[in-house]
Amino acid sequence: MTTLYRDFETQAQLDAQYNPAIKLADATAPAKHYLARSSQARAGLRCVLDVPYGPTLAETLDIFPADAPNAPVFVFIHGGYWRAFSSKEFGCVALGLQPLGITTVVVNYALCPAVTLDEITRQVRAAVAWAQRHIAEYGGDPTRIALGGHSAGAHLTAMCLQTRWAEDYGLPTDPIAAAVLVSGVYDIAPLRYSYLQPMIQLDEGLIRRNSPMFGVRPCQTPIWVNWGSEESPEFARQASSFHAAWHGAGNAGELSALPGCDHYLGIHGFEDPASSLSQWLATRLAL
Repeated sequence: MTTLYRDFETQAQLDAQYNPAIKLADATAPAKHYLARSSQARAGLRCVLDVPYGPTLAETLDIFPADAPNAPVFVFIHGGYWRAFSSKEFGCVALGLQPLGITTVVVNYALCPAVTLDEITRQVRAAVAWAQRHIAEYGGDPTRIALGGHSAGAHLTAMCLQTRWAEDYGLPTDPIAAAVLVSGVYDIAPLRYSYLQPMIQLDEGLIRRNSPMFGVRPCQTPIWVNWGSEESPEFARQASSFHAAWHGAGNAGELSALPGCDHYLGIHGFEDPASSLSQWLATRLAL
């Protein structure tokens, strides 16, 4: 039998690796948690919602300013395999960071199949550029902006790390102070043969342009690539392979599993100031 990707011969085999909901007793539970905790964040933390960063209706930011001025900043890109969720499910990441004095910016973007992965990448890069230019208006320090994301958001974070910031945006070559990538897919080729294809509609060009595994450039941004220890072997392999490519370009980066976490539990650490995720950001942002 002809293989579809690496040693995988069938869609069912790929879905078993790349559909993390398969193992859940209640596939709606993760979204319920994110929604409830994000509602708590909006109710309990100072926030400025739906700030536009681009010309389309989807291009908005939810900003959770720190109490002190000139605060370091974390820009968070949500997951959902580029076809689900919004900024409103992920204000919860501010719960662990605001007590540490970090301003949190949650990026909203348009979703597949209404737009392509090329357009989503353009939007998140525009959001990062907006933060560089405007976050001072919300009390943030533009010289201390970290970037991060979960699942599809980790992929988009990696795409931002290969951006030509100076040539295309007039920003410093490496404007991101640190980046954390949680449970990402960095070679998106296998998803073309998965349950996701009708929604994300990948073709060879989209895969080539949007697989950050193969576009790593020399970059001064330190990163932490991680995944849940309870995730499928392919998520571990994707993380390890991207980390190897990152190091191969002469860049600094850490790699580790998040103990006891499945695909959805990994970002719960952003809700806790004492967690490894929150403390890693605090250290890299010199708090």
